[in-house]
Amino acid sequence: MKRNVLLFAVAGLAIAAIIVSATGCVGALPEGGSQVTIPSPAGFFSQQNTGIWVSGEGKVTVRPDVAILNVGIESQALTVTEAQQKAADAMTAVMDELERQGVAEKDITTQTLSVQPVKRWQDDQEILEGYLVTNMVTVKIRDVDNAGTVIDAVVQAGGDLIRVDGISFTVDDPTVYYGEAREKAMLDAKAKAQQLANAAGIKLGDPTYITESGAYIPYRYDYYLKGAESAPVPAATTPISPGEMEITLTVQIAYSID
Repeated sequence: MKRNVLLFAVAGLAIAAIIVSATGCVGALPEGGSQVTIPSPAGFFSQQNTGIWVSGEGKVTVRPDVAILNVGIESQALTVTEAQQKAADAMTAVMDELERQGVAEKDITTQTLSVQPVKRWQDDQEILEGYLVTNMVTVKIRDVDNAGTVIDAVVQAGGDLIRVDGISFTVDDPTVYYGEAREKAMLDAKAKAQQLANAAGIKLGDPTYITESGAYIPYRYDYYLKGAESAPVPAATTPISPGEMEITLTVQIAYSID
């Protein structure tokens, strides 16, 4: 009988402790008899959930000042030695011509260098026809207006082995354009926040949080000559038009409410 009474008392204490823990609002009474209120977790609000949050976008239209040319040599022969030699001779001619056109060595980067066997199937047998050597480089042409002349000269230097995979355009130093896009993004965000505040009938406060997303600079890409079997000497300079491109930057801002 005493054991049952003891168990009942312990259970009662446990239930009381659970009730106090679940409510999260009443704590122990300190000396003096005053009541201590423990704030409920629901009473805490993240600062990110207060105020007015908006995003702004800034765009700047610019003319590309750099052309990126993907060009190289593709040579096929019966033996690896012969294929490599033909590719090396043609690539040397291409590199020499790039130098004559004023392209710096630092602006030429090897992209692909491969040696592959060329095979075909005949009467359920695999026949080796030779070897294919490919050597592709990426060339940065800093004088965009001269890009057509450079392409024509390179094509002539490489002869029948030349391969031009395409040309793209970009901005070499976008720092100044980042600043312009950033200012536009900030103004765009503030205009949105002010409109929301006016619609809600409240007064817009100061920014309490600002973050910037990475700027986006698209590459404008065009094909000139790809996988050509032969490369005749151009009669005139190939026209190249870099066009325009947009640099985009976004910001996210939180405004307080006064």
